[in-house]
Amino acid sequence: MSVRKTIFTKEVITADEMNQACDPITRVVALAVVRNPFAGKHQEDLSPLFDIGAQLGASLTQELVNMLGAPVVCYGKAGLVGSLGAMEHGAALLHPALGKPVRAAIGDGKSLMPSNHKVGPLGGSIDLPLGHKDEAWSFDHIDTMTLWVPDAPRADEIVLCIGLSDGTRVHPRVGKGPSPD
Repeated sequence: MSVRKTIFTKEVITADEMNQACDPITRVVALAVVRNPFAGKHQEDLSPLFDIGAQLGASLTQELVNMLGAPVVCYGKAGLVGSLGAMEHGAALLHPALGKPVRAAIGDGKSLMPSNHKVGPLGGSIDLPLGHKDEAWSFDHIDTMTLWVPDAPRADEIVLCIGLSDGTRVHPRVGKGPSPD
């Protein structure tokens, strides 16, 4: 695994877009810029990306838990694949093996981790979805963080993103929503 760099961000939200105060909501995110071993080539066996996802899930999430400093309520993941890669490379990094070490680091998580992956340009943005770790139908916890790295992804890289939050959106008013049929 070749990681060019990692970036950690912590934001504490104390008011909504209309400047109405709220109880503080903390969101933390880790971004790892990794070399895509399959950039520019078709490969049927993408399992090396599964392993990279698992390794980064374990190492990055522990740092995020420490940064958050409160119980994890929401989580999510995203991958921005450079132009020589395929969307499936992002899926391979995120889906088969990343969730288990994230759940182990946060001590729980019954819901699937919301995710997003796409192919994008250098300095492109990716929306990292957040959702409640145990209650997938809690609409108040569905949130998004828009992320980017100015010098990534290069054509042969993937930006892996993992996010955690200790609360809902600011002033949520949607509710839990209907139960699934």
